[in-house]
Order: sequence, then structure tokens, then C-alpha cells
Amino acid sequence: MQSYQNMSDEELIAALRSGENEITDYLMDKYKSLVKKKAKALYLIGGETDDLIQEGMIGLFKAVRDYQPDKDSSFFHFADLCIARQMYTAVEASNRKKHAPLNSYVPLYADSEDSEGRNLADVLETMDETNPENLFISQEDREDFKRKVNETLSKMEQEVLSYYLQGFRYEQIAEAMGKEPKAVDNALQRLKKKLKGK
Repeated sequence: MQSYQNMSDEELIAALRSGENEITDYLMDKYKSLVKKKAKALYLIGGETDDLIQEGMIGLFKAVRDYQPDKDSSFFHFADLCIARQMYTAVEASNRKKHAPLNSYVPLYADSEDSEGRNLADVLETMDETNPENLFISQEDREDFKRKVNETLSKMEQEVLSYYLQGFRYEQIAEAMGKEPKAVDNALQRLKKKLKGK
């Protein structure tokens, strides 16, 4: 291991290609701090920093596996790019999921029922994902519910709800909106009462 510290990354990759497989572990350990640093700068909806670190380590592994010394890039820059791409792909995937309207697991609506006695989670749940008719009806139900929410809530309450459904904590919502945490808490309490009737 000591001899590895005196070698450049490019020399290490060349030695790895010639059969010194333990170099992979050395490089993974060497660049783990870079992965952690990048993970702290990003936010993964519905995930933890550890999830981003795991994605970054996958990107780092791909860099070790795929780096070609004959290209005009150092291993450090190639690894940095691979780590960032892997993390951004994970963040983009989580951002796409955030647009799924009002997921059924949100406890905000767990006890609410509409005038027909249906639980709101049941309204949003697709009965049969392979049936286009059910998908269309489910989409109409979601759109109708979203319209009712927009008509019922104030602009601030809509914004608070949006952040809340993305997994933000009170303090984070308050900071993002430039409000006091108590104002955010009050808005959440108001919108819960309003939505119980919907």
C-alpha cells in the first residue's frame, strides 16, 4: 500500500490493468472524500446523503474500470466527471418522481375521505397500471384533485405543500421561502384543515 502512495493515478491504473487488482480498493478509498464532498452539495428527493454517496462510489468504480490513459485527460478529472454524472443522474431521476401528484403514502391525507366515503389515497391509486382506461380515469381524478387543492389553498399554502410533499422539513421550507418556521407550521395546519374537507 505504501508503494501505491508514491505512484501517480495513471501509473496505478496501468498497474491495475496488468493484474494488481487490490489497486481498485486503494483508488476507491483514495477518492471517497471527493465523493462525500460532492454528495453534500446535492439534494436527493426522497433519499439521504448516503444514497448520493453510494451513487458517487458507483461512478468512481466506473471511472476506475473505464479510464483510458491514452486520452487527453487525467484520471482525477475523469473520475470527477464520472462521479458527478452518476450523482446528477440519480438527482434527475428523483426529481422526475417528485412530479407524481400527491403520492398515497403521505400521512397528511391518511384519515381524509371525500363525500362518497373514498379515502384520498384510493382516489390517487391506479387500479390497474396495465389498463389504459384506468390510467386515464386515474389521471382525471388526480387532475380534479389538484384543481380543487389549487382553488382551496392560498399561494403560500400551495408553496408550503409543494415543499412538504418533496420531503423538506419545516426549517428547510422556512429558509427556502424566507419565512419563520412558525409561519410554515401555521400554514401546514391551515392547509390540513382545508384539505380534510376535500
